[in-house]
Amino acid sequence: MMPDYKQIYTDILEEKFPEKLSDTTIRLKLETLHSAFDILKFNQLVFGETEYMVERKSQRLRSYDKESILKILSYQKRNELTNLQVSDHFKISRNTIAKWKSIFK
Repeated sequence: MMPDYKQIYTDILEEKFPEKLSDTTIRLKLETLHSAFDILKFNQLVFGETEYMVERKSQRLRSYDKESILKILSYQKRNELTNLQVSDHFKISRNTIAKWKSIFK
């Protein structure tokens, strides 16, 4: 069972960023939080780029569902990127990407 991210982000926005709740882009994206990939993109939209050290620590806590993994791998294939380029873009280990490729392809 997946947490109710819509409610979680609504509470965060109401408490810390009430001005962002009036933004229609954020409102629309808030309604479509279905996969880990959607949540990562929404998190980046709301909070912006994180500092490197904070991001490195929180990276260990990320988990990806099959749909998100397949989106990342199709992004790599569509844009003809290497594992290194994809890992830099999504802040994922190169080894993780290589493992996903061996499992899902």
